[in-house]
Amino acid sequence: MGRRFDGPRGAAYNRASLKTATSPVSLHRALGLYRTMALIRAFENAAEEASRGGVAVFGASLSDAKVRGPLHLSTGQEAVPAGVCANLLPGDQITSTHRGHGHTIAKGASIEGTMCELFGRATGFNGGKGGSMHIADFSVGMLGANGVVAAGIPIAVGAAQAARVLGRDTLVVCFFGDGAINRGPFLEGLNWARVYGLRVLFVCEDNRWSATTATDAMTAGGGALARARALDVPGLEVDGNDVLAVDAAAAALIAEIRAGGGPRFLHAITYRVKGHVSVDAAAYRAQDEVSRALEQDPLLIGAGRLTALGASAAQLAGIRAEAEAEVAAAVRAATAAPWPEPAAAYTDIQDTGAGRWE
Repeated sequence: MGRRFDGPRGAAYNRASLKTATSPVSLHRALGLYRTMALIRAFENAAEEASRGGVAVFGASLSDAKVRGPLHLSTGQEAVPAGVCANLLPGDQITSTHRGHGHTIAKGASIEGTMCELFGRATGFNGGKGGSMHIADFSVGMLGANGVVAAGIPIAVGAAQAARVLGRDTLVVCFFGDGAINRGPFLEGLNWARVYGLRVLFVCEDNRWSATTATDAMTAGGGALARARALDVPGLEVDGNDVLAVDAAAAALIAEIRAGGGPRFLHAITYRVKGHVSVDAAAYRAQDEVSRALEQDPLLIGAGRLTALGASAAQLAGIRAEAEAEVAAAVRAATAAPWPEPAAAYTDIQDTGAGRWE
C-alpha cells in the first residue's frame, strides 16, 4: 500500500533515470503521435462507460449498449503503443495482451470495428466472438489479443519464424506486461528468437501491477531488461509515459532489427491508472500512488512536448475533440449494429471431419 510511484526498485525505476526524449522530432510527427494517444484515450473512456452501463458518452446514448465480457483498460499507457507502432510498416505484425485496445488502434485497426467487437456485434472484427480480450484484425497485422498472460510471446515468435522460413523481411512486435516475465513463455520465446536471430521487438509494457498484486513483490532479480540481456537480447529502458521517448527508442531498436541484428527488447515504464478490469475500484492501491502517477499522464507530457515544438493549445484541443467525435461515431455504430445470428455460434470452431460439431 505504501509503494512509491518511482517504482518497485528504487532509483533504477525513478522516472528521472529513464531514457526520455532527446532527439529532434518534427512537429508533424509529434502531432500524429499525440493524435494516436488521444484516440486511444477517448476509446478507453467510452468503453469504460459502456462496460458500466453508462447513459452517455460524448453525446451518444448507451442505454442499450454495453461491452460484453471483461474489459481491461490501458488508460494511462497510451504512449507505448503510439510510440512503437508509429515505426511499423503495414506488413509488420503485432501480438497483444488482454489489455490490447491501444495496440489494436495504434496498428491502424478501425475504431468502429474495434468498438463493435467489444459490443459483441456481428460487424466486429471477429463477428463479436472475440470481444475485448481476444480481438484481432489480420488485415492490419494485428494477430490478436490474448486472455492468457504471456501467451502472445510464442505467437509472435512463431510469426517471426514463419516470416524467416518464407523469406519475408517483415518484423513482429510482441507487447506484454511485466507480469509476463515470470511465466515460462517469456524464457522460451526470447531464447528461440535469439537462437534463430528472428526479427522480433519484445515490448514489456511495465505498468507495475499484475492484476491486484504489485509486480515487484513477486519478481526476483533486476527485472525485465536484465532477464532479456541474460539471453543476449539487447534492449533499452525508456520512460513509457513520454511518447517521443518511446518513439525514439523504438525507432532505434527497430532499425537494428531490420538491419539483421536479431531480436531486441524495449522496457517501457508506465503505470496502470485504472483497476485490473473496468469495474475494479483498485482499493488495494494507495491513493497517493495513483495521484502521483496521474501527474505523469502521457497526454499531459505529450502536450508539454508539443507546446515546446510550437503547437498551440487550440491545435491540441482540436485533436482531442476530433478523437472524441470519431469514438462517438463508433459508439453509435456499435449500438445500432446487428447481433450475430444464432447459427454463427457453430462457425469458426473445430471441424471433426464428419461435417458436424462435436
